[in-house]
Amino acid sequence: MEIGFLFVVGILALIAIWVIFYFVPVGLWFTALISGAHISLLQMILMRWRKIPVSSIVSSMIEGTKAGLKLNPNSLEAHYLAGGNFRNVVHALVSAQKAGINLNFEEATAIDLAGRDVFEAVQMSVNPKVINTPPVTAVAKDGIQLIAKARVTVRANIRQLVGGAGEETVLARVGEGIVSSIGSSVSHKSVLENPDFISRVVLEKGLDAGTAFEILSIDIADIDVGKNIGAQLQMDQAEADKNIAQAKAEERRAMAVALEQEMKAKAQEARAKVILAEAEVPLAMAEAFRNGNLGIMDYYRMKNMIADTQMRESISAPKTDSSKK
Repeated sequence: MEIGFLFVVGILALIAIWVIFYFVPVGLWFTALISGAHISLLQMILMRWRKIPVSSIVSSMIEGTKAGLKLNPNSLEAHYLAGGNFRNVVHALVSAQKAGINLNFEEATAIDLAGRDVFEAVQMSVNPKVINTPPVTAVAKDGIQLIAKARVTVRANIRQLVGGAGEETVLARVGEGIVSSIGSSVSHKSVLENPDFISRVVLEKGLDAGTAFEILSIDIADIDVGKNIGAQLQMDQAEADKNIAQAKAEERRAMAVALEQEMKAKAQEARAKVILAEAEVPLAMAEAFRNGNLGIMDYYRMKNMIADTQMRESISAPKTDSSKK
């Protein structure tokens, strides 16, 4: 029984020692002490209770102290609790100091909390970044399409990182400048002969205003000749004019056909009236005979006149092929 009791006591003692050394990081405190980073043991214990990575805080404090920075562990802890990356901030401060860039802790944490990589921004301030634009299509005044690609060399503007526009805005403005410069050229040949004309025009526009970058240079990497947009537009216009003319001609033809049909209908109506009138002639003649207004000799003279008229019409009518035969 005594052996089992001692075993249990020993296990509990080991657990207690582990808990004590976990919440009382003596090793980290001693490491910080010999490195010149001033962090009290009580503060480390409280960091453990607040679930803050003490080892990362200590390593960042040591890094900053060795680089000559005066860091406050409370500030690092507050930045961590705010959701920031304090290790990245310390790296950026050390790099900025070595590069001679004026960057303090408050600015670095503000940039980090704004969602930008402050360490990458410092590196970009020292080593400018080259951004390749997508192919930009523009048309010169002579109607020839040009496809240009540019390389934009930018440097991070530390003061504009908070609230400044990003790479997408820079690329959009550069593309707009390329389209404007090519569109203002009289001929596409002049652009092909002097591609640096595009760079000068675009740089003069101050496209980096309000962005997180400073444009150092814009170099035209490639220019390709595309379609003859002017000729294509003229062909499309000619095709459209032809279709309009055909539509108008078809409209006129339809109106002529309708007018012809109307005239035929009127002619048929007139013939029907003539036939009706001719049908009334015998009736009128019979009535004249009964009333004594028409005699038999008058009737014969009328018949002779009709026969004479038909003979004259047959003589004056053109001969058909059957008559020739």
